[in-house]
Amino acid sequence: MGAVAGGARRGVTPDFTRFAAIDWSGAKGARHKGIAVALCETGREAPRLVPAPGGVWSRTDVADWLIATAGEAPTLFGFDFSFAPPFVARGGYLPGDTVPDNGPDFWAYVDRLCPDEDLGAASLLEVAHRRHFYFGKADGVKADYMHNRACEALYLAGGGGKPSTVYDAIGAAQVAKASFAGMRLLHRVRGTVPIWPFDPLPVRGSLVVEIYTSLAASAAGRAKGRAKMRDLPALNDALETIGSKRHEGAMPDDHGADAILTAAWMRAVAGQAGLWTPAALDPKIAATEGWTFGVI
Repeated sequence: MGAVAGGARRGVTPDFTRFAAIDWSGAKGARHKGIAVALCETGREAPRLVPAPGGVWSRTDVADWLIATAGEAPTLFGFDFSFAPPFVARGGYLPGDTVPDNGPDFWAYVDRLCPDEDLGAASLLEVAHRRHFYFGKADGVKADYMHNRACEALYLAGGGGKPSTVYDAIGAAQVAKASFAGMRLLHRVRGTVPIWPFDPLPVRGSLVVEIYTSLAASAAGRAKGRAKMRDLPALNDALETIGSKRHEGAMPDDHGADAILTAAWMRAVAGQAGLWTPAALDPKIAATEGWTFGVI
């Protein structure tokens, strides 16, 4: 393999002083109302939304912001997209097509392949590797496309719910376009900030991880099917449940609320050593598929 994954080192717990959660979007176009960035420091103050340049975030803006701020303080950055397609169970990301066989090289491949605006990657799904993705009944049986990574299978087996797969490109819940667009961001920022578990945990410094906002919602007592918080009482009850102070000000949209709660959750759990050393996370998985922070 072209990259050697560091994964996690037993007994090492990173020391972060800031926590950022990014609710992500794979939509076409230059700016995306579906992106929200929330940031907090150690302590109990509620995370705050980071204003977007020009009022609405682009994916490029997020990459530039991360690169510019990562050196200011040791920051744990969490992104809610899949960092790689399934690999271990299938023997490749896109079986039958010639593509790299490790995460960082695959991100570079996606970035080279896609001419899409603002780090988009819809062309990979719609043109370059079309046969691997489900867009509707004309593609056959949907179940044939429902492949999961090791961490997703573990999450499902543990009762966490059915995760989305990057091969499902239809419907409001699909994560395909967002994930491949996110891989272009990972390629851009990796020279500045390591990405877990493809890179070793830093003893001190910033780090990028994959998150599920649903993990934060579950930890905050939100029932399955009710992860979204639509009003201030719901958001503040969730924040208080995980040890954060209440959100001051107007109720954000659902993307902002997800980012705020998830940043607070990351702060609450980042010091738990077990989350950095899942028993099922072996070197092959770390190098190819990665892992969702919080799944054990």
